[in-house]
Amino acid sequence: MQHIHFIAVGGAIMHQLALALHRKGYIVTGSDDEITDPAKSNLAAAELLPAQFGWFPGKITSSVQAVVLGMHAKADNPELLAAKKAGIPVYSFPQYVYEVSKDKKRVVVAGSHGKTTITSMIMHILRLQGMDFDYLVGARVAGFDQSVRLSDAPLIVLEGDEYPASAEERKPKIFFYHPHISVLSGIAWDHINVFPTYDNYFNQFEQYLLGMAEGAKVYYNSEDTEVIRAISTSGGKLAVHPYATPPFHYEDGYPVMETADGNVKVSVFGRHNLLNMRAAIDVCMELGVSEKACFEAIASFMGAARRLEKVKEEPGLLVYRDFAHAPSKLRATLNAVREAYATHHLVACFELHTFSSLNEQFLNEYAGSMDGADDAIVYFSHHALKLKGLPTLDTATVKSYFGREDLIVSDDKEKLEATVRKHISGKDKPVFLLLMSSGTFDGIDWNSVSSHKK
Repeated sequence: MQHIHFIAVGGAIMHQLALALHRKGYIVTGSDDEITDPAKSNLAAAELLPAQFGWFPGKITSSVQAVVLGMHAKADNPELLAAKKAGIPVYSFPQYVYEVSKDKKRVVVAGSHGKTTITSMIMHILRLQGMDFDYLVGARVAGFDQSVRLSDAPLIVLEGDEYPASAEERKPKIFFYHPHISVLSGIAWDHINVFPTYDNYFNQFEQYLLGMAEGAKVYYNSEDTEVIRAISTSGGKLAVHPYATPPFHYEDGYPVMETADGNVKVSVFGRHNLLNMRAAIDVCMELGVSEKACFEAIASFMGAARRLEKVKEEPGLLVYRDFAHAPSKLRATLNAVREAYATHHLVACFELHTFSSLNEQFLNEYAGSMDGADDAIVYFSHHALKLKGLPTLDTATVKSYFGREDLIVSDDKEKLEATVRKHISGKDKPVFLLLMSSGTFDGIDWNSVSSHKK
């Protein structure tokens, strides 16, 4: 029985990988200097929560056969140093996932946006087809009890992240999966703290394609000029297949796909999501599922957690939240809502939360990104800036980068709540409140704030 130790076990994917190995029968131990929910509760339920927070080199015993190192752990971590001194193999989580899946057929969904949704759609279709497969996805998906599964299945579906693998291994996670089948969904600059220029960021995808085995299949977004450029420069030895937005029309706010076997009404909306759907269907067809069966299955897909997820509905008001945080994601999400709910008054509220979005060197990328909303609100907290070690910002500076005169920028949680209440009240047509963030707006209870009062 293998003993695997996790350094920084409290990470969103790290703890899910630990749980997956525990279910597989491995001995799993771990450490972290802080663990919050849901990881804390999940690990406690499996009796894997460390008794004390912190780093303890004594946990690196002779019984440990491998160490999985999370991105949160620094290069001078005492447990990491102890493992290296003892000659114990140290893996980043993508390296370890490859180790336990190198005999499987590997599907990897890569790109700046749409990864979680496409991966979730593939999983949904395969589950309804009764196929046995493992997976790793960065969100909660309906029909699945966990976000990582490792078993004896012959196939694994992986959401591929371009962020560095660990403090020991600075290459992007996607470099380590070596897919047989891949999706390249889009390329738009992100992670400025790691990739300081767009050219540097773009090159990661070129290197990803160049590192794939000859003849590997890549389904690429033919509506993204930067994806096309990457395929043209680096996809020569690969079997490349373009995909595009399928024919559809809207009925009562929901898209109806126009297929060869008739119309199929789906539960997710927005051109970008229908584009994602086409990518997922193409992959599933490559795995042996008929196109008709794919469309039948996708009709019941409700979306991944926090990806255009409904928060609340009451007369005259719809509230949705979305994980959108990069400029291209804001534009796509706003366009989706505008197209599906053309008769609604669209109030968009966006939180600057990531390192890139809070960095003044990157803020000019957001120019025009909130123009699709009737009322646009941007929020940031000085606490988030401090946590990320970034210089302070003021509301006027932030506003100047978005290029919208009537944009409201707030750096106060209570004022934000009051502003949102004001803008969703007293309208002469239904209101759609769209909340966009990779964070939590400092814990605001939107079910309470969003009460529609005239």
